[in-house]
Amino acid sequence: MPTIQALILFIVGLCLVIYFAEKLVKAVVGTSLGFGISAFLLSVIFIGFDPENLFVGSVGSFEQVAGIALGSIIGASMVAVALAFGITAIFVPMEFTSVSWKVLVVPVAAICLMFILCLNGELSRRDGAILLAGFGLSVLYLLRQTKRGFDIAGSGEIAEFLEKPEKMDRWKSVILLAVSLVAIIAGSEMLVRGSEGIISWLGFSDTVFGMTILAFLISIEELARELPAALRGRVEISFGNVVGSILAFFLFNAGIIALVRPVPVNKQILLFYLPVVFVTTLIVCGFVLTRKVGRVAGVILIALYGIFVFGGYFL
Repeated sequence: MPTIQALILFIVGLCLVIYFAEKLVKAVVGTSLGFGISAFLLSVIFIGFDPENLFVGSVGSFEQVAGIALGSIIGASMVAVALAFGITAIFVPMEFTSVSWKVLVVPVAAICLMFILCLNGELSRRDGAILLAGFGLSVLYLLRQTKRGFDIAGSGEIAEFLEKPEKMDRWKSVILLAVSLVAIIAGSEMLVRGSEGIISWLGFSDTVFGMTILAFLISIEELARELPAALRGRVEISFGNVVGSILAFFLFNAGIIALVRPVPVNKQILLFYLPVVFVTTLIVCGFVLTRKVGRVAGVILIALYGIFVFGGYFL
């Protein structure tokens, strides 16, 4: 595919995915509330829900571009956990009134589960089913924690719409849902096809491209969620976005992506990318357990993101 054509396809696909992802979330909220699902349950079920990553990763899996499929999970997580949370900490040092290790253990366990399933060099359909089961159990566990007094703040795009829900006819929501799904699938297909041409032109591997450039472009909105929440004094939402993103990406998204088509996992992912995101998550949880995430912590997290991006390229 000619470079200019690939670039145009990539840009148009990216715009379609980003624009209609917001419409899709609005439609999900409108449809769910219209049919009587509670706002709290909706927020927990869709904790960290990011349709951009899910659909781009699923199409990447279907087209057998493993780097894009896994980049939508691992690379996107690093944007939320390290880059966005680190920049937020630099601008707004965060203090937490109470933190429970019982909540923090969930994102760590999610990454461990996916890492174990990837050790044989493939994320199979059976592995996908296990990850989805893990997501369901995690949601039930978090719901149980709320009954014991631990506050599980909503996060992600669903939570944003629930803060100021727009009244919308439920059948209009259903139509918007269908249109958005079609547009995102088409946009994701264009994005992946365009990425293949760009990857060939740049001389990158699909793993490096998917983990860095593409993951950054489809996940940079994580900063737009975490920083404003912290500026308003809602640091629990900023961290909730980190926890929610990890659960959604490593359990729900990864499960769906693997069910679409088994995804091969190379040594670069096993020996570098997954360990880096695991260590970064542990460090973030460690900072949060001290109840303070200051500017020094922010610098460390951004440095870890830099290692993730450039380390993978040089390796």
